[in-house]
Amino acid sequence: MDICRRQFSAWVLAGLAGRVLAAGPRSKLLVLVLLEQFRPDVLESLIPQFGSAGFRRLLEKSAYFPDCRHLASTFSSSAIATLATGTWPAQHGIVADRWFDRASRKPVLASDEALLATTLAAQAARDASSRVFVVSMDQAQARLFAGTRRARVFWMNQRGEFVTGSDWPDWLTDFNRVKPVENLHDAPWMALAARPGAPPLRTLRFDPDKPEQFLTLYKSSPFGQEAQFAFLGELITRERLGQGEGLDFICLLAGSSALLGYETGGFSPLMEQLMLKLDLHLQYLLDTLAKSPGENAFDLALVGAHGAPPAPEENAYARMAVNGEALAQAIEKSLAAGAGSHVEKYLYPFLYLDANAFRDPEPARLAAARAALQNAAVADYYTAGGAASTRDEWQRRFRNSFHPRRSGDVMLSYRPEYVEDYGKGRGISYGSLYNYDVSVPLFLYGPHFRAGSFGSPVESVDVAPTLAHVMGVAAPSSATGRILGEALSGGD
Repeated sequence: MDICRRQFSAWVLAGLAGRVLAAGPRSKLLVLVLLEQFRPDVLESLIPQFGSAGFRRLLEKSAYFPDCRHLASTFSSSAIATLATGTWPAQHGIVADRWFDRASRKPVLASDEALLATTLAAQAARDASSRVFVVSMDQAQARLFAGTRRARVFWMNQRGEFVTGSDWPDWLTDFNRVKPVENLHDAPWMALAARPGAPPLRTLRFDPDKPEQFLTLYKSSPFGQEAQFAFLGELITRERLGQGEGLDFICLLAGSSALLGYETGGFSPLMEQLMLKLDLHLQYLLDTLAKSPGENAFDLALVGAHGAPPAPEENAYARMAVNGEALAQAIEKSLAAGAGSHVEKYLYPFLYLDANAFRDPEPARLAAARAALQNAAVADYYTAGGAASTRDEWQRRFRNSFHPRRSGDVMLSYRPEYVEDYGKGRGISYGSLYNYDVSVPLFLYGPHFRAGSFGSPVESVDVAPTLAHVMGVAAPSSATGRILGEALSGGD
């Protein structure tokens, strides 16, 4: 039987990690911070501007993996589910933020109900003495990562306040009252160290007739980002996390960078400023944890969910922003030799064909895929029958992304830095298979990890098994990743 190098290494390192951790106590507090639109090249370009106690502290004292790869489509919901379960969309079923359901003939949104694998949070919550918390700007994403109703979920409501489902803690109302979001109506977003009299980068305009526009500006600004970290710090302090008898696990889905990234792409001055402010917020979090529960009493994992392309230039927008409806119509025209409609739905990146229109679906899928390639914006395809226009690593990325019941008949990949067209000025799409979306940084900090920079690529499915091992709980049901034994304290 042939054994690939990665499998062999996984078995060896898992064995080493098991012996290392068997000799020491499990973590009593594990904090996971999940960042969207978090590119390693952007992070490293800003290092000279960071202070000494945020990202620099992590770079110096954590196990740092600059190339953690999401080897599948990188939609927000897909990447969150992959980090939560330790397996790919092909297994956990969250193939995008939405997909087409043939039974109801309607798009459905990603949700915890649609998740087909157990999560790290659910594994931790099985112990009655454990406490599990998830904090997010979005309720659906928080519940998706949790994957269990045993987790305590907090999210931001339409007024910019943090809420939970039931059994509100006494301190929550007071927290929302101290810094009301209304104080930020028409607030200026200033650059760090801006000179006196400098104009704001952006103003958080408030229109009483369109309050949702202000909320979007707030959530995608340093003010919204600061509120998330402030709430996380308050939760850690008020609930005395890491100071009880059982395990405490808390995850922050820090969503400001995702929302701003949808609008501006990966390289805007606003994104740079948001990252610089994030450095300060990480310093606050690390300082809070050092006070309660104490410097060596917690472990912290910081990982990206996905990266992002740059927004298309003005003169290239018409070429690089793909109109999905026009693409579907062109494919339909190519297939229209027979009677009736052949394309049932196209939801980027999945094409759904009418199953009743073809006796043998795979030749029709191939015909549709080849028709899609006639569009200059389309680079590759993968069909439900396993046919692909590419091989090796790229075929694997397609295969990891594809679920037979949810991904339709054909999955398409646009050319590098091409995006789905949401309308001019309305931002970019995530979800590609390219390295700028796939490669993200991973930091593992605390007494269970050893400091060092590990240049060899690892995979996002490795995060959940590694954290499960540190917490002393079983890995999620469908996890396919390995334990990152090289990062463990005392590991070789």
